[in-house]
Amino acid sequence: MKIDSLGHRCQDHVYLMTNHISLSKAEVTRRSLDIEVRTMAEFGDFISALGEFGLYQKWLVLLLSLPLLLNPFQMIGQVFIVVDVPHYCNTSWIRAVGPNLTEEEQLNLTVPRDADGAYEQCSMYLPVDWDLGSIVAYGLNATEKCSSGWVYPSAQQPSLLTEFDLVCDRKDLNDISQSVYMLGLFLGAMIFGPLSDRIGRRPVLLISIFIQSLFGLGVAFVPHFYVYMAFRCVVATAVSGILITALALGTEWVGASYRPRAVLITHCCFAIGQMILAGLSYGIRNWRLLEIAGSAPMFALFFYIWVLPESARWLVTKGKIEEAKKVLQKAASINKRTIPPGLLEQLKCETQAKSGSFLDLFRKKHLRKVTLIMSCAWFVNSLVYYGLSLNVTNFGLDIYLTQLAFGAVELAARISCIFLLQWFGRKKCQAVLLLLAGVMCLIIAGIPKDQPVAITVLAIIGKFAASASFSSSYVYSAELFPTVIRQSGVGLCSMAARVAGIIAPLIRLLEQYHRAVPMAIFGSAPVLGGLLCFLLPETRGAELVDDTRVGRPAAEVRPRTASSCSWRTGGPQKGPWALHGLGVVASLGAYIDGRAGS
Repeated sequence: MKIDSLGHRCQDHVYLMTNHISLSKAEVTRRSLDIEVRTMAEFGDFISALGEFGLYQKWLVLLLSLPLLLNPFQMIGQVFIVVDVPHYCNTSWIRAVGPNLTEEEQLNLTVPRDADGAYEQCSMYLPVDWDLGSIVAYGLNATEKCSSGWVYPSAQQPSLLTEFDLVCDRKDLNDISQSVYMLGLFLGAMIFGPLSDRIGRRPVLLISIFIQSLFGLGVAFVPHFYVYMAFRCVVATAVSGILITALALGTEWVGASYRPRAVLITHCCFAIGQMILAGLSYGIRNWRLLEIAGSAPMFALFFYIWVLPESARWLVTKGKIEEAKKVLQKAASINKRTIPPGLLEQLKCETQAKSGSFLDLFRKKHLRKVTLIMSCAWFVNSLVYYGLSLNVTNFGLDIYLTQLAFGAVELAARISCIFLLQWFGRKKCQAVLLLLAGVMCLIIAGIPKDQPVAITVLAIIGKFAASASFSSSYVYSAELFPTVIRQSGVGLCSMAARVAGIIAPLIRLLEQYHRAVPMAIFGSAPVLGGLLCFLLPETRGAELVDDTRVGRPAAEVRPRTASSCSWRTGGPQKGPWALHGLGVVASLGAYIDGRAGS
């Protein structure tokens, strides 16, 4: 049934006269300014018309899940290619005077022993110009650090540790390289977040996939460890672009009630990827072959050039109405739904392209509060998440089984988060899960090192909470930031998380002073962040906000009652003031002027 536009406007005037007489002229003028531009709350009606989570959206979520299935290898794969193995100083100098010495005899003559009677791994006796008989008779006393490299068990497959000698004085390069990777994630969030708001979600995702494919495979052929770190930094930049862009597409194409499901399905694939990583790294011990196996499949995603859609919401905010109509009609066709022509024509009400600035995140009071608290939440969440993930080799149990358990518990966390967000809302889930993760780390800090089972169980619980909290923060952030700066806001939060990721491996170095120090830091930070999250608004069931002019966060926007005038048949007008798109600015202003003058 079509509504006569004149009758529709008359109803609007009646509503305005009966409900807004008491408003000041300035207040009505402020509200009237929003009439000329459609909000994303109204755009939700297009999503409802074509299907909130139909076949089209399910296909899109599948496309977004495949890159995330491969990302765990890039994120934490280094843990399995730098596994510690026995090593000793290269003392082949003694072979010149004792070519028939066995390996044990060579070590006994050239390598000192520690207090426990084991051979030192980072020192050797100073070479001397003696014959073998003199060395055996008098022994050697002066020691020095390994000056000619190290030797490793002959049966050991080439690993990053053995090929680039990441032991003794070079051991810290492992943690430093992880921090360099996190720096890449930071740069990716800083570059691809605003870029996605400027040129679109689709091109940024395609660029990120290409970069990750090319440089991820290139890592397998690097000749030097510093080149390895540089390539990994570039890969991390692309990984960050994929993560934040997949979030935008996953939330902007589905209805409000399906947003957690769409985002968390992709996160479940990330958890499955962690479990695959455990099996893959167990079966392939050669680190270069493992790099190829983990990176080459990314090239199979190049078909996204032809099938990946752009966000219709983003197209509308940029004034690209015809392109938005095409993708909306295609989505409706695949979902076997039809968008009413009259409804589709409402997109013509867009009189100006909405714009937003990165600085709006701090200029607007309501956005400044959200930005600061969510950035803090992402920071502490990342700190505890990577603090546990990168510490898998120090829990005392088999690293492959521990990683498999971590992947399984993360999958359970992502799945359970779908229901937790619906039952308890975003704010409570975000806060409580951060508190739980922090408390687990604080308890681990007080448990003796000779209790590996207890430590691993607590670490798994902490990983569950940290993973679920991370998923919650992705959904929560996407709902709190307006569409025109959503990627900028999420990108800023992601940058905060990557700063924590850079710091997390370096915090582990503090265990040389006391083993409890790193876990104490990993535990106290999320407790503080969890408490701050209680200051945020709730967004469960709220429509996405369009522009930054809305004076309140999305969570506080409430639709009017059913008696309100609607711009389409079958439901009340949505949005803060329920006036958008009605075209009554002039008549409303004239009416108020008349009332003011009477």
